[in-house]
Amino acid sequence: MNTWAGGLIVLYGSAHTIGAFAGLGAARHANTWVTGQLWADDLANMSPAMSAYWLTVNSFAPPLIVLGATVLWLDRRDITPPPFIAWTLAVWVVVDTLLSGPGVGQWLIILAAAGLLFAAAHGADDRERIAA
Repeated sequence: MNTWAGGLIVLYGSAHTIGAFAGLGAARHANTWVTGQLWADDLANMSPAMSAYWLTVNSFAPPLIVLGATVLWLDRRDITPPPFIAWTLAVWVVVDTLLSGPGVGQWLIILAAAGLLFAAAHGADDRERIAA
């Protein structure tokens, strides 16, 4: 279950990032980012370059890739991720959905990844009780 959860989290984070760079054309703003032009940009009136930055580099997608890779790393070592990871993902997705509306990717994370992580943590608790 952890393999699927970690893989889905990495998939979602990667698809979001790559999709924004390639599919939405965020990459065309990279020169603006690296030359420091965003420093003077106004968040209340975002420029297209700032919007693209928030959709890619400053989104939660890159940390999701790291989180999914961590879940996979733990799984390869036969370590069950702590339940707070599943709880944190679940709460984050619910709040995000309430604020921005439902999206396909959000439900992938909440139903598949968080659900699989909850199930894996519950299964680990059962194994520990049986072994004791």
